[in-house]
Amino acid sequence: MYFCDVKSKLLNHINSPKELRLLNQKDLPQLARELREFIIDIVATKEGHLGASLGVVELTIALHYVFNTPEDQLIWDVGHQAYGHKILTERRENFHTNRQLNGISGFPKRSESVYDTFGVGHASTSISAALGMAIASKLKGDLKKQHIAVIGDASIAGGMAFEGLNHAGVTDANLLVILNDNAIGIDPSVGALKQYLTNVKKGTQKQDNIFEALNFNYSGPIDGHNLPALIEELERLKTVKGPKFLHVITTKGKGLKQAEEDQVKYHAPGKFNAKTGDLNIKTPIVESPKYQDVFGHTIVELAKTNKSIVGITPAMPTGSSLKHMMNEMPDRAFDVGIAEQHAVTLAAGMATQGLVVFCNIYSTFLQRAYDQIIHDVAIQKLPVIFCLDRSGLVGEDGATHHGVFDLSYLRCIPDLIIFAPRNEIELRNIMYTAQLGLESPIAIRYPRGRGVTVDWKQPFSKIEIGKATELKKGKNLAILSIGSISKSVSKAIENLNVSHFDMRFVKPLDAKLLHSIFKNNITIITVEDHAITGGFGSAILEFAAQHNYKNTIKTLGIPDQFMDHGKVDELFKLINLDVDGLKECFIQFA
Repeated sequence: MYFCDVKSKLLNHINSPKELRLLNQKDLPQLARELREFIIDIVATKEGHLGASLGVVELTIALHYVFNTPEDQLIWDVGHQAYGHKILTERRENFHTNRQLNGISGFPKRSESVYDTFGVGHASTSISAALGMAIASKLKGDLKKQHIAVIGDASIAGGMAFEGLNHAGVTDANLLVILNDNAIGIDPSVGALKQYLTNVKKGTQKQDNIFEALNFNYSGPIDGHNLPALIEELERLKTVKGPKFLHVITTKGKGLKQAEEDQVKYHAPGKFNAKTGDLNIKTPIVESPKYQDVFGHTIVELAKTNKSIVGITPAMPTGSSLKHMMNEMPDRAFDVGIAEQHAVTLAAGMATQGLVVFCNIYSTFLQRAYDQIIHDVAIQKLPVIFCLDRSGLVGEDGATHHGVFDLSYLRCIPDLIIFAPRNEIELRNIMYTAQLGLESPIAIRYPRGRGVTVDWKQPFSKIEIGKATELKKGKNLAILSIGSISKSVSKAIENLNVSHFDMRFVKPLDAKLLHSIFKNNITIITVEDHAITGGFGSAILEFAAQHNYKNTIKTLGIPDQFMDHGKVDELFKLINLDVDGLKECFIQFA
């Protein structure tokens, strides 16, 4: 056994699971307390995802204590809950850099550690990945290796998780699925499966066990904070062949009173007092609103006069601010859970019946419903209004969450309008315009964070589809921007005699204005907070090629690489899309 000075912290001596497994089992509760304190102390000052990791401290310890990681493969679904895992797997000393530029990732990442067996960030992927690993092990003749997927009750309701369960149930793969059941994802879990799991916990579920029906060896539910019980059951399951399912009950935010009581706010609470748990009090200041709140309040405003308006979000009512409509009009706003494909086709079905559907999905998550956008919406020319929150660079969540591909993957779809507002008033007005009635679907992309307009609640005005706006008149050089990055462009050209146009629409382009721009300017520079490959700049290059223009064209945007995590301002500076970087580029051509 591993011995240390009882006055010193056990965690200080645990650099990897090898040291963890040398501890006496009776010392593990002390380690759990220390691990919680460590997570709280760091997240209180550095920010990050808190509640999910606090809830699985005992489970994390038990998994690494029982299984021979990294030889045994452990996968955390989404990865919000993996902080304890990271701290126990050789990253304790670097954990203070979590989610910071050049620091460790906030999610499991294969390139970061051998203990991170699968890169995650989007939900419902763990079962499929773990099953793939288990089948591969069997094919290679390795029948001893364990494969464990830890998935939450919100994520397991996602369609892909059921696809994985469905396949695993007809294999003899050495797979263990652990359901971390705490009745909440980022927002409270929803749906019939949530109710089923609630009934199981209460002991009132009368129907056959759904997981046993899928050919899993089911055990539980057990207390996920009871280390002896967890270890005993995991040791037993190691000896059971074939697909296994362990139902574990945990409390999100466990160990911090405020995080237990307000699980939504403390999912990612920002900075707080580590000793008291209270959120830092911010001095009230008058500032521009978050784009998500502009959407949330505007849809309520519009829905009060247009009875056909409904709202849909896949598990993001708080993040998208659709919660405002859910509170005021609960029968017209729908949280469908982590089910982006369903959200899009549900919207399509509603649209066939004449409803005006605002389908609010983060840009990065809409990628998961690409076929539905094409097949169920666009081909049928159904006027679904897609509101793509968190477009562009989103910051500390990194590569899995940056919304930098939507223009590329949407622009090639026929009959789909694409609009990017440069400010909050433009967002309000395009929402107003869309609900008046369109002949085809529209995607409205806007960024994470605050806008630029304090007095944003202006009277609505209709926007002409495909019409751009001239913001500044100059000579020889024309800068074409799309979306909120217009603000940085305007600052960069304050003392330059150049033209600046907010194109507003990526599709359809304002062809009449573009012809004038190309004829009256020597050089064209496009600016976007989107992948440079296939995005807005590519659309302008295609226009020039189609009409045989020979102007010099330079495209600025996100380089052809996966952007890492860091503050948004830091990332923009890194790729010269900040004000100074843009100005330096413009001066060369002005």
